[in-house]
Amino acid sequence: MSIAILGSTGSIGENILDVVRKDKENLKVVLLTANKNYKKLIQQAKEFKVKNILIYNDKYYEFLKVKLKGRKINIFSRKTKLNKIFKKKVDYTICGISGLDGLKPTLDVIKFTKTIASANKESIICGWYLINKKLKKYNTKFIPIDSEHYSIWNLTREYSNDDIEEIILTASGGPLLNSPIRIQKTITPEKTVRHPKWKMGKKISVDSANLMNKVFEIMEASKMFNFDLEKYKIFIHPQSYAHTIIKFKNGLIKMLLHDTDMKIPIFNSIYDKKIKYIASKKINSKTLNNLNFYEVDKLKFPSVKLLKKISKKNTLYDTVIIIANEELVKLFLLNKISLRQIVENLTKIINLKECKKYFTKKPTSLSKILKVSELVRLKTNAISV
Repeated sequence: MSIAILGSTGSIGENILDVVRKDKENLKVVLLTANKNYKKLIQQAKEFKVKNILIYNDKYYEFLKVKLKGRKINIFSRKTKLNKIFKKKVDYTICGISGLDGLKPTLDVIKFTKTIASANKESIICGWYLINKKLKKYNTKFIPIDSEHYSIWNLTREYSNDDIEEIILTASGGPLLNSPIRIQKTITPEKTVRHPKWKMGKKISVDSANLMNKVFEIMEASKMFNFDLEKYKIFIHPQSYAHTIIKFKNGLIKMLLHDTDMKIPIFNSIYDKKIKYIASKKINSKTLNNLNFYEVDKLKFPSVKLLKKISKKNTLYDTVIIIANEELVKLFLLNKISLRQIVENLTKIINLKECKKYFTKKPTSLSKILKVSELVRLKTNAISV
């Protein structure tokens, strides 16, 4: 199987390379891309004998050409047309680029891959209208690899909207689950990003702490899957062992459980229905005896109230919500606002007249999405600082 990795130096890139490392006979990496971590990119290219690497940051393009001179490695810049790299369709491409920066590379590569896997919430939420059009045009399969969405995909792919009564996404509750609400006004960024279960980047750790990530996950699911928005719910599940629970109309309930290891959905998205071995913890009675589920406390996690603001339709308002939150998280990490103020300010911003107008406008081009994102960044910083 030929594999292309967009964003190979990040956590998702490293996870899939770990999978490849254990099955080099069957998995062959044909492209690695990175933004600026050229040292790790070089290491990866050498270890996996990759013939094609692409660096998005122009600053390092010429440097790489000098550094890898004499090696049989093709070095490309962000300006390179992908038809120069791919002579035929790649079997599997994974997008590990974070944020809205991942949207253009995702759109560009769909034409050149049989399957694309992604956990990039921002690109899916803001750009699904564009992504889905290309998936259909080039007959490309899409697999979500975020644990919750992979679970939904895995459990429901043989069922329709009429078969399903409820779709429950679980949340660990993050580091503030058992803390009083007042802590959210004083907690430091350093403590906020210490997630009890998952090893994640700072931005997503903050989103997890105030449950904004679950709002985004429902937004994301509503785009990818043909299920009514009203069917989605959130439960607190501190153990993070069950990722999604599906209640069918025939009375049956299914849930997908696995360790808090991103490699598991990535691994299974590659092999799909083939059962291959991956190291994971043994199931024991202690684990299963301690699975707890709770309703979300809306006073502690007011972010869930924003679910009333989202729509299943693809509009530029999705970009407003995503980008405003992104900027507010940056301000929190810089100690300019409190954790509690993220949702408070986000609610104000998305209710502004100049933002609400995007609720009826479709994201018909990448340039429109990027233009709205820039306007929202400016407005968010002007209001919040």
